[in-house]
Amino acid sequence: MSREKIETRQKILDSTLKLLEKSAGGKEVRMSDIAKDAGISRQAVYLHFPTRADLLIAVTYRLDEIYDAAGRLVKPTNAKTGLLRLEAYIEAWFGYLPLIYGVVKAMMDMRDQDDAAKEAYDLRMQHIRNACETTILALKNENQLQEHLTTEVATDILWTMLSIPTWEQYRFQCGWTAQECIQRTQLNAKAVLLKP
Repeated sequence: MSREKIETRQKILDSTLKLLEKSAGGKEVRMSDIAKDAGISRQAVYLHFPTRADLLIAVTYRLDEIYDAAGRLVKPTNAKTGLLRLEAYIEAWFGYLPLIYGVVKAMMDMRDQDDAAKEAYDLRMQHIRNACETTILALKNENQLQEHLTTEVATDILWTMLSIPTWEQYRFQCGWTAQECIQRTQLNAKAVLLKP
Protein backbone atom coordinates (compact mmCIF):
# COMPACT_ATOMS: atom_id res chain seq x y z
CA MET A 1 0.00 0.00 0.00
CA SER A 2 1.42 3.40 -0.99
CA ARG A 3 2.19 6.02 1.63
CA GLU A 4 -0.63 8.22 0.27
CA LYS A 5 -3.14 5.38 0.65
CA ILE A 6 -1.95 4.68 4.18
CA GLU A 7 -2.28 8.38 5.08
CA THR A 8 -5.77 8.54 3.58
CA ARG A 9 -6.82 5.42 5.45
CA GLN A 10 -5.47 6.95 8.67
CA LYS A 11 -7.39 10.18 8.06
CA ILE A 12 -10.58 8.21 7.56
CA LEU A 13 -10.10 6.24 10.77
CA ASP A 14 -9.18 9.33 12.79
CA SER A 15 -12.19 11.26 11.47
CA THR A 16 -14.47 8.32 12.22
CA LEU A 17 -13.14 8.10 15.78
CA LYS A 18 -13.63 11.82 16.31
CA LEU A 19 -17.18 11.83 14.93
CA LEU A 20 -18.21 8.72 16.86
CA GLU A 21 -16.94 10.21 20.11
CA LYS A 22 -18.96 13.36 19.40
CA SER A 23 -22.12 11.59 18.27
CA ALA A 24 -24.84 12.33 20.79
CA GLY A 25 -27.25 9.58 21.65
CA GLY A 26 -25.87 7.27 19.02
CA LYS A 27 -26.69 9.54 16.09
CA GLU A 28 -25.59 7.73 12.97
CA VAL A 29 -22.24 8.84 11.61
CA ARG A 30 -22.59 8.71 7.84
CA MET A 31 -19.86 7.99 5.33
CA SER A 32 -20.43 11.45 3.87
CA ASP A 33 -19.81 13.01 7.32
CA ILE A 34 -16.55 11.09 7.59
CA ALA A 35 -15.45 12.08 4.09
CA LYS A 36 -16.17 15.75 4.79
CA ASP A 37 -14.29 15.69 8.09
CA ALA A 38 -11.31 13.89 6.50
CA GLY A 39 -11.29 16.30 3.55
CA ILE A 40 -11.73 13.58 0.94
CA SER A 41 -14.48 12.33 -1.32
CA ARG A 42 -17.08 9.84 -0.18
CA GLN A 43 -15.88 7.56 -2.96
CA ALA A 44 -12.39 7.58 -1.42
CA VAL A 45 -13.87 6.38 1.89
CA TYR A 46 -15.59 3.50 0.09
CA LEU A 47 -12.38 2.59 -1.76
CA HIS A 48 -10.70 1.99 1.59
CA PHE A 49 -13.74 0.59 3.41
CA PRO A 50 -16.35 -0.97 1.10
CA THR A 51 -18.96 -1.13 3.89
CA ARG A 52 -19.69 0.78 7.08
CA ALA A 53 -19.18 -2.46 8.99
CA ASP A 54 -15.63 -2.72 7.57
CA LEU A 55 -14.97 0.85 8.68
CA LEU A 56 -16.40 0.47 12.17
CA ILE A 57 -14.54 -2.79 12.76
CA ALA A 58 -11.31 -1.12 11.57
CA VAL A 59 -11.98 1.72 14.01
CA THR A 60 -12.09 -0.71 16.94
CA TYR A 61 -8.73 -2.12 15.83
CA ARG A 62 -7.36 1.41 15.49
CA LEU A 63 -8.37 2.08 19.11
CA ASP A 64 -6.50 -1.07 20.09
CA GLU A 65 -3.38 0.30 18.38
CA ILE A 66 -3.70 3.73 19.96
CA TYR A 67 -4.16 2.37 23.48
CA ASP A 68 -1.93 -0.72 23.14
CA ALA A 69 -4.59 -3.34 23.78
CA ALA A 70 -2.07 -6.13 23.08
CA GLY A 71 0.26 -4.76 25.75
CA ARG A 72 -2.59 -4.63 28.25
CA LEU A 73 -3.24 -8.35 27.71
CA VAL A 74 0.32 -9.46 28.45
CA LYS A 75 -0.28 -9.72 32.20
CA PRO A 76 -3.45 -11.84 32.00
CA THR A 77 -2.04 -13.98 29.20
CA ASN A 78 1.16 -14.71 31.13
CA ALA A 79 -0.52 -15.21 34.50
CA LYS A 80 0.76 -18.33 36.26
CA THR A 81 -2.63 -19.37 37.70
CA GLY A 82 -6.28 -19.11 36.76
CA LEU A 83 -6.92 -16.85 39.75
CA LEU A 84 -4.18 -14.43 38.74
CA ARG A 85 -5.49 -14.52 35.18
CA LEU A 86 -9.01 -13.70 36.38
CA GLU A 87 -7.82 -10.73 38.43
CA ALA A 88 -5.50 -9.49 35.68
CA TYR A 89 -8.12 -9.78 32.93
CA ILE A 90 -10.72 -7.84 34.93
CA GLU A 91 -8.10 -5.16 35.60
CA ALA A 92 -7.06 -5.05 31.94
CA TRP A 93 -10.59 -4.81 30.50
CA PHE A 94 -12.09 -2.41 33.04
CA GLY A 95 -8.90 -0.34 32.86
CA TYR A 96 -9.15 -0.18 29.06
CA LEU A 97 -12.89 0.44 28.80
CA PRO A 98 -12.82 4.09 29.95
CA LEU A 99 -10.36 4.89 27.15
CA ILE A 100 -12.56 3.49 24.38
CA TYR A 101 -15.95 4.13 25.96
CA GLY A 102 -16.95 7.08 23.75
CA VAL A 103 -16.63 5.10 20.54
CA VAL A 104 -18.04 1.87 21.94
CA LYS A 105 -20.99 3.73 23.46
CA ALA A 106 -21.76 5.35 20.10
CA MET A 107 -21.75 1.94 18.43
CA MET A 108 -23.91 0.50 21.23
CA ASP A 109 -26.44 3.28 20.80
CA MET A 110 -26.52 2.90 17.01
CA ARG A 111 -26.74 -0.88 16.82
CA ASP A 112 -30.54 -1.13 16.83
CA GLN A 113 -30.80 1.02 13.72
CA ASP A 114 -27.44 0.31 12.11
CA ASP A 115 -26.40 -3.21 11.12
CA ALA A 116 -22.78 -2.12 10.61
CA ALA A 117 -22.55 -0.73 14.15
CA LYS A 118 -24.17 -3.90 15.49
CA GLU A 119 -21.68 -6.09 13.63
CA ALA A 120 -18.69 -4.10 14.91
CA TYR A 121 -20.02 -4.04 18.48
CA ASP A 122 -20.89 -7.75 18.46
CA LEU A 123 -17.44 -8.65 17.17
CA ARG A 124 -15.82 -6.71 20.02
CA MET A 125 -18.08 -8.38 22.58
CA GLN A 126 -17.25 -11.81 21.16
CA HIS A 127 -13.56 -11.08 21.74
CA ILE A 128 -14.38 -10.30 25.38
CA ARG A 129 -16.37 -13.54 25.70
CA ASN A 130 -13.48 -15.54 24.24
CA ALA A 131 -11.11 -14.08 26.83
CA CYS A 132 -13.63 -14.87 29.58
CA GLU A 133 -13.85 -18.46 28.37
CA THR A 134 -10.06 -18.84 28.37
CA THR A 135 -9.98 -17.54 31.94
CA ILE A 136 -12.74 -19.92 33.04
CA LEU A 137 -10.97 -22.86 31.41
CA ALA A 138 -7.82 -22.02 33.36
CA LEU A 139 -9.83 -22.03 36.61
CA LYS A 140 -11.52 -25.31 35.67
CA ASN A 141 -8.22 -26.99 34.78
CA GLU A 142 -6.89 -26.04 38.22
CA ASN A 143 -10.04 -27.40 39.89
CA GLN A 144 -10.91 -23.95 41.28
CA LEU A 145 -14.24 -23.45 39.53
CA GLN A 146 -17.42 -23.96 41.55
CA GLU A 147 -18.53 -27.55 40.88
CA HIS A 148 -22.11 -26.62 40.01
CA LEU A 149 -20.93 -24.32 37.19
CA THR A 150 -20.36 -25.59 33.68
CA THR A 151 -17.69 -23.87 31.63
CA GLU A 152 -20.37 -22.25 29.47
CA VAL A 153 -22.41 -20.95 32.40
CA ALA A 154 -19.31 -19.66 34.21
CA THR A 155 -18.19 -17.93 31.00
CA ASP A 156 -21.63 -16.32 30.65
CA ILE A 157 -21.47 -15.09 34.25
CA LEU A 158 -18.01 -13.56 33.86
CA TRP A 159 -18.89 -12.08 30.47
CA THR A 160 -21.96 -10.42 31.99
CA MET A 161 -19.94 -9.10 34.93
CA LEU A 162 -17.59 -7.49 32.41
CA SER A 163 -20.28 -6.16 30.08
CA ILE A 164 -20.36 -2.50 29.18
CA PRO A 165 -23.89 -2.00 30.62
CA THR A 166 -22.65 -3.48 33.93
CA TRP A 167 -19.65 -1.14 33.94
CA GLU A 168 -21.92 1.80 33.08
CA GLN A 169 -24.18 0.93 36.01
CA TYR A 170 -21.24 0.82 38.40
CA ARG A 171 -19.65 4.05 37.12
CA PHE A 172 -22.63 6.26 36.42
CA GLN A 173 -25.49 4.96 38.56
CA CYS A 174 -23.59 3.66 41.58
CA GLY A 175 -20.89 6.33 41.34
CA TRP A 176 -17.98 3.91 41.72
CA THR A 177 -14.55 5.10 40.70
CA ALA A 178 -12.74 3.29 37.90
CA GLN A 179 -10.55 1.55 40.50
CA GLU A 180 -13.57 0.51 42.58
CA CYS A 181 -15.11 -1.05 39.45
CA ILE A 182 -12.00 -3.18 39.04
CA GLN A 183 -11.54 -4.17 42.68
CA ARG A 184 -15.18 -4.90 43.44
CA THR A 185 -15.65 -6.88 40.24
CA GLN A 186 -12.58 -8.95 41.09
CA LEU A 187 -14.06 -9.71 44.52
CA ASN A 188 -17.50 -10.50 43.09
CA ALA A 189 -16.09 -12.74 40.38
CA LYS A 190 -14.06 -14.72 42.88
CA ALA A 191 -17.04 -15.07 45.22
CA VAL A 192 -19.32 -16.34 42.46
CA LEU A 193 -16.95 -18.45 40.39
CA LEU A 194 -14.41 -19.97 42.77
CA LYS A 195 -14.77 -22.79 45.24
CA PRO A 196 -14.86 -21.58 48.84
